[in-house]
This record gives sequence, structure tokens and C-alpha cells, in this order.
Amino acid sequence: MLQAFLVALTVFVCVGGAELAGFTMLNRPIVIGPLVGLFLGDLHTGVIVGAALEAVFMGVVNIGGASAAEPGIATAVGTAFAIMLGKGTEVALTLALPIGILGLQIKTVLYIFLVGMFAKKFDQLALEGKQGQIVALHFGLWAVNWFLYSLVAFLGILFGSEAVSALLEMIPDVVMNGLTVCGGLLPAVGMAMLMKMLWDSKICIFYFLGFVLTAYLNLPLVALAVLGTIIAVAIGMNDYQFNRMASMQTAAPCRGESGAFALDQEEEEFFK
Repeated sequence: MLQAFLVALTVFVCVGGAELAGFTMLNRPIVIGPLVGLFLGDLHTGVIVGAALEAVFMGVVNIGGASAAEPGIATAVGTAFAIMLGKGTEVALTLALPIGILGLQIKTVLYIFLVGMFAKKFDQLALEGKQGQIVALHFGLWAVNWFLYSLVAFLGILFGSEAVSALLEMIPDVVMNGLTVCGGLLPAVGMAMLMKMLWDSKICIFYFLGFVLTAYLNLPLVALAVLGTIIAVAIGMNDYQFNRMASMQTAAPCRGESGAFALDQEEEEFFK
């Protein structure tokens, strides 16, 4: 009961809080995984699962009708099952995608049938100038919507752990090994999706630079992050200087022919 409540609380605060306050990284697996691990007493597993699922969902962006999975509830429930069942990252990667797809559908249903029903009410209150009621209804709908959404995680952890454990015991080792291999490929798919969105011929050289530094010089991620920061700062300073010089040239007054002739004479005398 307590574990289910803590997982539901994580979903409510992180996923619902991201929707309310606009903290775009609050609902990411890299945040939710360690938080669930901390609540359930296994921070190490939470960090590992959160990092693995962040690589999987890194390129997943749900915009409009282009929707794939909801990473928040997938990470929370997947991390909780991985810790409670003691199966590690394999269980989390196996369960994350179906849970994420189901969670996104439930999230969409709540938006349509709960929040959508009050759209005309918001218009009516706006026409009447009742700002206080608009604010109260806004926060009230937010609380009810994400309470119901978190309830899915609560019931899943409360009643689903034994069923999931029994199901995993029934799966042969050959199938589990195959799922483990597939789970190891999912981060590569996530990175490929991200690279497809961000790929640019002007900056692709830095990708190959990072690959060489990692594959052949065995530099750790911290060192790569520091090098990337240095490169970004250097490029930013150069761009700032170029923009400053361009603005100075634009703001300089146009010289007449006599001024240009006098300037040419001064340049000739200087170089003599």
C-alpha cells in the first residue's frame, strides 16, 4: 500500500507538476526513476533504470496527433516493478513501452472527457469576467485530472505486482534473454530518433568528434560534457564578436567620395 502510494505521488507531482508549472524536465525518466528509487529504498536501481529509460524515450515527443508513449508513468511503474521484483533493468525496459502507451491513452481520455467538458464553462466565465472562478476551476480540474491519472499507477502497483511476478516466472529463460537483448537495442532507437530530429551538416562534425573521443580515447561522459561546454562557449563568443562587428559596420555613417579619397590617401601614406 505504501509503495503504491509513493509511486502514485511521484506521478502526480512530476507528471502533473510538469503540465502545471511548465518544468519540462520534471516528467523525464532521468528525474522520475531516481525519485521512485529513493522512495522505495533502492536509489541505485532507480538511477540505472531512469538513465536507461531516458535513452529510450529521449526522442519521443508527443505533439498533437503525433503521440507514441507517456514516459512519466512508464518510468514510475517500470522502476517500481524492477525494484519490487528484484529483476533489474530488464523488467523495466520490457514493461515500460506497453505501460507508456496505455498511460498516454488514459491521459488522452481524461483530457477529452474530463477537461474538455468544461471548455464552454471557461468561455462563459470569461464573458462574465469571473476571473476568480476561472482560476479555481483551472486548478481544480488539474488536481482531479492528475489524481485520476496517478490512481492508475497506484492500482497497477497495488494489484499488479503479484500478477506481474507470476507472469515473469512463467516466461522461459530463452524469451527473457531475447527481451533483454531487445531492451538493450531500445536506447539505440531512442538516440537514432533524436539524431534524426537534430542532425545538421553544420554541426555533425561534433558528433564524430565525440564518437572518436569515446571509442578510441575512452573519455568518460563527464569529460565529454566539459569539452562540449567549452566548445559551446567558444562558438558563442565568436558569434557574439561577429554580430558586434556587423552591427558596428551597419551603424557606421556612409562616407562620401571625398572622404573615401582622403581615407585612401591616409592608407597609402601609412603603408609607405
